[in-house]
Amino acid sequence: MHRLLRTAVALLFVAVVYLLAVEAVSPWVRLPGLGNVGFTLVLVVFALLHCAVCEGWTRTGLFFVAAALVSYVLEEIGVRTGLVYGAYHYSDMLGFKLGHVPILIPLAWFMMIYPSWVTARALVRGVDKRSPGGIAVLAAIAALVMTGWDAVMDPGMAAAGNWIWETGGPYFGVPLRNYFGWLLTTFLVYCCAGLIWRGVESKALNGRSGANVDTASVGFVSLPIFVYTIHGVRYVTAGRIAALHVVALFAMVLPGALALIQTCMTGSNAGSAAARRA
Repeated sequence: MHRLLRTAVALLFVAVVYLLAVEAVSPWVRLPGLGNVGFTLVLVVFALLHCAVCEGWTRTGLFFVAAALVSYVLEEIGVRTGLVYGAYHYSDMLGFKLGHVPILIPLAWFMMIYPSWVTARALVRGVDKRSPGGIAVLAAIAALVMTGWDAVMDPGMAAAGNWIWETGGPYFGVPLRNYFGWLLTTFLVYCCAGLIWRGVESKALNGRSGANVDTASVGFVSLPIFVYTIHGVRYVTAGRIAALHVVALFAMVLPGALALIQTCMTGSNAGSAAARRA
């Protein structure tokens, strides 16, 4: 079962990379794709299965529920009042709505929350992630990493008509309050998940925590960081708003690349140390 799940995750990773390539080359070549809804579902399943392999089903379920509940509640409050993200509403492009929020949106939050969390965890490697202070540090860095993703994504998605900013805003038509809302939402999700996880031991399907893997698993554990970084590269190479290509380079590609370097170098050093001990 474990090997089957790892294979499924690898295949889903390949699918995600392909779908990102479809978007990247769309100005010049039309390739078969799945659209926003299909892409979101593929990446959600990838995130869930990857987390399950690295952390176990219980932790994965708790993480997903925390992300879905917090994001949905704040989105619903946000659409109704404009207090959290600014005045906006969703079009019908994202499918069926529960209240004022498409069902797809809490799933989309998790599809971004998990790769951003893995990326941030690599950036703060060495911090005690079980202590309250460590949880807060990881939550803050992960919130910044994910909000950097939204700084690149939101203007284009709004321009495509997925949601409408009713009074516009100074950042490519997006109000600045939106990004403070993203920081708040993601910080709360990461804090909730971190505090809940303190009481739940990791029962990873590979028999060890994803934060403490051997060198053979470094590539697998790094897949969500690759997803995050490749998203950034996709925004650098193509997008509706040319100025965002530069934003993507520094808001996504830079932290993603640093996280990959940190993960690979740490894994390599761990492997060398193990070899010397042997």
